[in-house]
Amino acid sequence: MILKRAYEAASPGDGQRVLVDRLWPRGVSKEKAAIDLWLKEIAPSTDLRQWFGHDPARWDEFQSRYRAELDANGEAVQQLKDVIRAGRTTLVYGARDEVHNDAVVLAAYLAGPISAGS
Repeated sequence: MILKRAYEAASPGDGQRVLVDRLWPRGVSKEKAAIDLWLKEIAPSTDLRQWFGHDPARWDEFQSRYRAELDANGEAVQQLKDVIRAGRTTLVYGARDEVHNDAVVLAAYLAGPISAGS
């Protein structure tokens, strides 16, 4: 699984490109983004996203709250696991901060084994 900003050029090695943000990245055309699946449902809730505001001081709490949302969002998590199981996948996100964003939390959440029954 690869993480990539929506503002970086798509490349053939990306495999399936999945946008994991609730909002489309500003100023990026659909053609340039080359998104295969926009999985809005897996993104943090609007309330959580607005509360976090990409403030590194809230990072630890954001991770905890977002993981709880993911735990309660089995259908979207399973859909993404199915995409990942099918082949190379790039999680695409719009945030400027490459360390403190939802895609980082999501990738860590999914880092465990993806078994056939999960």
